[in-house]
Amino acid sequence: MLGRPKFVLASGSPRRLSLLNQAGIEPDALRPADVDETPKRGELPRACANRLARAKADAALKSVQLDDELRGAFILSADTVVAVGRRILPKANLVDEAAQCLRLLSGRNHRVYTAICLVTPREAFRQRLVETRVRFKRLSEDDIQAYIGSGEWRGKAGGYAVQGIAGSFVVKMVGSYSNVVGLPLYETTTLLGGEGFPIRFGWLNAVGV
Repeated sequence: MLGRPKFVLASGSPRRLSLLNQAGIEPDALRPADVDETPKRGELPRACANRLARAKADAALKSVQLDDELRGAFILSADTVVAVGRRILPKANLVDEAAQCLRLLSGRNHRVYTAICLVTPREAFRQRLVETRVRFKRLSEDDIQAYIGSGEWRGKAGGYAVQGIAGSFVVKMVGSYSNVVGLPLYETTTLLGGEGFPIRFGWLNAVGV
């Protein structure tokens, strides 16, 4: 694309890609990083999100350095952590995990942290951490079982996807909605713009929703 530096999203998440597209940014390539996302023993939620975002960025950079077409691109990675107090909830892949998460979140406040890490064309690293507070309604066992039946929770931090059915569980949210989906758009575009990426490049021919 003439007139714009290359941009790589270090994620295979359809939600993160969709959010970037919403902001008028179309990555030139996706480089999902295969990193172990298991929290370290005693690791706090903020530290975990920051560490994993950096690890994903490091892995994507190694991949991009071997690609003549993408070398020197901007690289963006992100990691989202859902926590109740100091406890990090898993990215639920099993029914029992999802049910446990939902019972824990029922009628309570929790926090969603997304760390973003940007690698500039000069291979400098820039990080931001965004926090959103969310409160769920009290979930009945019927709510939980029906939601599990939907399958929306699979692979989602905290066992839910706020952009889907679980949006109806939210009583209150303080902070960025896009952060809870998986990529805080304001902070992401501000970080990119501050490092010289032309974030408005794709706006001219954007099709209205």
